[in-house]
Amino acid sequence: MAGHSKWANIQHRKNRQDEKKGRLWTKIIREITVSAKNGGPDPESNAQLRAALEKASDANIPKDNINRAIHRGSKESDSVNYEEINYEGYGINGSAIIVYTMTDNKVKTVSEVRHVFTKNGGNLGQNGSVSFLFKKLGQFVFPVDASIEKIMEIALQFDIEEIETTDNKSTEVLCHVNDYFDLYDKFKNELTEIKFNSDIVIKPINFIKLNPEESLKMHKLLLELENLEDVQSVHTNAVLVEKI
Repeated sequence: MAGHSKWANIQHRKNRQDEKKGRLWTKIIREITVSAKNGGPDPESNAQLRAALEKASDANIPKDNINRAIHRGSKESDSVNYEEINYEGYGINGSAIIVYTMTDNKVKTVSEVRHVFTKNGGNLGQNGSVSFLFKKLGQFVFPVDASIEKIMEIALQFDIEEIETTDNKSTEVLCHVNDYFDLYDKFKNELTEIKFNSDIVIKPINFIKLNPEESLKMHKLLLELENLEDVQSVHTNAVLVEKI
């Protein structure tokens, strides 16, 4: 029985990993589809699509899946009806939450988002209720061995919000979102031997620290939001204790 139990635990863990990977793939595929719809199917002229394709490559999504997503979003196909819709609300102890979604059924999506807020002690608010508490920025994260001097030389050609060394000694560059794709291309073309991660992120202007009990509740709320099918990302100004 012990052997069976061990196998069952391994299988359960594998199923959870597969489920997590499947959700990630779904989010990236949807992002590719919407990017192709908004800016066309050619990544050379569509920086948003090019960035989404980088995520797909990092996630090892098969090329056939990627090509189908691009086709669905292109003008050659009218089968895609995804909309980008953002929701704002309040979590535990008045903390702020922004939920980014891509959906083809906004009635279903808002119902699911509201349900998760309500059952976990939060409240779904109106548009604009908490967005002023955040900044939307382009983010680039470089590995420890990357040349900070070269990164700064390129970055300072743009209106940079911040350049800093993170806790794990990597270098983070934050730029205004309007410069994100131009700076992305600049880094990609001039730092050809360095692999970096990049995305458009939401940074809080100020933070609300939660105690252990509040952190447990907030963690559950955020996790359930992230696990919703139509949710692309979730952002908060809450600071949870490290060990919940």
